[in-house]
Amino acid sequence: MQREELGDLLAFLAVAEEESFTKAAARLGTSQSSLSLIIKRLEARLGVRLLTRTTRSVAPTEAGEQLFSTLAPAFGTIEAQLSALSEFRDKPAGNFRITAGQHSIDTILWPKLSAFLLAYPDIKVELVAESALTDIVAERFDAGVRLGDQVEKDMIAVRIGPPARMIVVGAPSCLRDRPPPKTPQELTTHRCINLRLPSYGGFYAWEFERDGHEVRVRVDGQVAFNGVPQIVKAALDGFGLTYVHEDVVREYLKNGRLVQILDDWTPPFPGYHLYYPSRRHPSPAFTLLVEALKE
Repeated sequence: MQREELGDLLAFLAVAEEESFTKAAARLGTSQSSLSLIIKRLEARLGVRLLTRTTRSVAPTEAGEQLFSTLAPAFGTIEAQLSALSEFRDKPAGNFRITAGQHSIDTILWPKLSAFLLAYPDIKVELVAESALTDIVAERFDAGVRLGDQVEKDMIAVRIGPPARMIVVGAPSCLRDRPPPKTPQELTTHRCINLRLPSYGGFYAWEFERDGHEVRVRVDGQVAFNGVPQIVKAALDGFGLTYVHEDVVREYLKNGRLVQILDDWTPPFPGYHLYYPSRRHPSPAFTLLVEALKE
């Protein structure tokens, strides 16, 4: 195979994966016009149309799908083998992108990675904070971090944190005018602080469980945020009850600035897990990374 032919196939693979000439061109470091000419040249050489183009999208044709299904795993294997060659280096090396929520970055990932990266200066890690659940394959991440029950079944999942717990808290002033709720449903009569998450398309429904009975409650209040630090600040200022990770407010519970309610409705659940595609052949550097993060 000529070098030009190999480059054309890589260009097609990028467009098919990104479903966009704009994104593929940025990924390959070329212009859209050049990339379009490459695809036309490949289609002319093969004698079939590989991509269907509209003003809004790009999608593989049936022939394109067949070519993509052959190329993607083949080039994936080549990339994995090239990464595996790093074991012959004096020092492990590699670049890795990880998507995770801000809470897991602050409490789990960075505390462990800061020491790990000092020990392995040739390993580079990019942490992308996202609250939405991300398709790590489509978005070209090497791994993701989410709570254990949010990990897809076809992924390899490695626990990197202890069991987690979400709790309901509020400033003492919020409970002076009416008694604390004894059941999750009674939260609807209290002022609460909402959290908006992109993955839910609206306000996050608070989740509770007791004796195998699960309850989801949508609350209401005067203020809402899309960030946890702002929610905690509003709770400390007395704007209502809120639902957060226990470790985020532990110090405020100890000093009495916040009080916890509905304790028997908020049991622990699986903590954070690192996950990555089961078909991925881990390089020595990635294996070291996983071991450093493992609980």
